[in-house]
Amino acid sequence: MRPREPVESGQRDLFRARLDQIIALDHALVRLARTIDWSFLERSFGAVYTDAAGRPPLPTRLMAGLAILKHMHDLSDEALCERWVENPYFQFFCGEEFFQHELTFERSSLTRWRQRMGEERLATLVQESLTVAVKTGAAKPADFTRVIIDTTVQEKAITFPTDAKLMHTARQRLVRLAKKAGVDLRQSYARVGTHALIAHQRYAHAK
Repeated sequence: MRPREPVESGQRDLFRARLDQIIALDHALVRLARTIDWSFLERSFGAVYTDAAGRPPLPTRLMAGLAILKHMHDLSDEALCERWVENPYFQFFCGEEFFQHELTFERSSLTRWRQRMGEERLATLVQESLTVAVKTGAAKPADFTRVIIDTTVQEKAITFPTDAKLMHTARQRLVRLAKKAGVDLRQSYARVGTHALIAHQRYAHAK
């Protein structure tokens, strides 16, 4: 069954306060919520569900909003749920009209929703975030033409620079420089240095 997407009613409740009456409408999350194309996300994520009978899933606005807030503030699912209950801006961003004093969803629903959507669907959130960033002036299209990749932990086809290897390389370069400068050397230690390096490596492996 497809999610039942909430529609803003604008109605008042005698016993509950409307969020748009207790928050600052120029807050960053409020402006971001009004800029994001939620209908685009609803169509994209809604395609995962079928029209079969069953319990209706949680609204896309709620789950997508939670996913955005989670990555925006680098929160765990537990911390996200705690802040959602106490933060009216979080609730407004996720489509609530009235302040909720309790969670309207289960924490495990976050994990199940991410698993159901998959990486390809969740990439839509990144696409929409970039679109909003351009619309609000937070970024320019030219900022996305260059990609910076950190390869610090990537495996590289190089050997570890041990002291023995560095000394052997230094000896080879000094010999080449001496020959280039016309300096006669009594001994280049080419064979001795190579045998010493091999012996050192065997000793290191034996340890």
